[in-house]
Amino acid sequence: MSILSNLINGISLGSVYAIIALGYTMVYGIAKMLNFAHGDVIMVGAYVSFFAVGSFGLPPVVGLLLSVAVCTVLGIVIEGLAYRPLRQAPSLAVLITAIGVSYFLQNSALLLWKSDTKIFPNFFAYTDAAGETHNSISLFGGQLTVTYVAIFTVVICIIIMLGLTWFTGRTKLGKAMRACSEDKGAAQLMGINVNRTISMTFAIGSALAGVAAVLLCSAYQTLTPTTGSMPGIKAFTAAVFGGIGSIPGAFLGGILLGVIETFAKVFNTQISDAVVFAVLIIILLVKPSGLLGKTSREKV
Repeated sequence: MSILSNLINGISLGSVYAIIALGYTMVYGIAKMLNFAHGDVIMVGAYVSFFAVGSFGLPPVVGLLLSVAVCTVLGIVIEGLAYRPLRQAPSLAVLITAIGVSYFLQNSALLLWKSDTKIFPNFFAYTDAAGETHNSISLFGGQLTVTYVAIFTVVICIIIMLGLTWFTGRTKLGKAMRACSEDKGAAQLMGINVNRTISMTFAIGSALAGVAAVLLCSAYQTLTPTTGSMPGIKAFTAAVFGGIGSIPGAFLGGILLGVIETFAKVFNTQISDAVVFAVLIIILLVKPSGLLGKTSREKV
């Protein structure tokens, strides 16, 4: 049962990585930008939901919606102020700007909320009539315990992945995003508003960060100004692992990364991160485009 328990925990953790990675892969696939401030948007969403529920006593679902709303607006503002002026700039300039935005958000959070670790409430626990709190379900006669947050995380991740696949393939805006991904100049000549399309892409990616913030902090129940940094880096790794720019690839990469990390922690907690990045290096040596990525050919 321990193997099954670790597998479930790994899939749950991987689902969080997958949701974050979907935000990375949407932005990179369409805007060809690496938004390294994405992890810090998660941190902002976590603080919003924390104060909404912990300080103002709002229901968890309202805290989740507020997190998504604030992260969406923040993503649009970041894109408009920091990235849009650099649309024609070299990729290195965009990368440095993204790192700068990341540090700006982290240090702003330190000024506002200090470095104290806050205990995040479990949004997926409930209290019965007797006043007893329940946050998990027992299976196989109590031999296996699965938390509600793990179940909801996997289900929400699958729904988001399927929803994004349908959205990009069936809707007018989704098709505009795919056109911008192929050729921004040609898309603009066909009447597509490229700036609006890229802005909406950032909005969707940041909204996913708001969802991931609640799921991540509900599972681990700690919150600091650097909460989103390492999950953001690992989610980017998952996006590259699965094939950055591919929605199914981000989903697969996130799940596999979570499972690998969880089983690595069973053997040695201190080297689990090293194992994750070592696997990534091996995959990229064998298949540089990632598991489900497509090799793009440069036209000259």
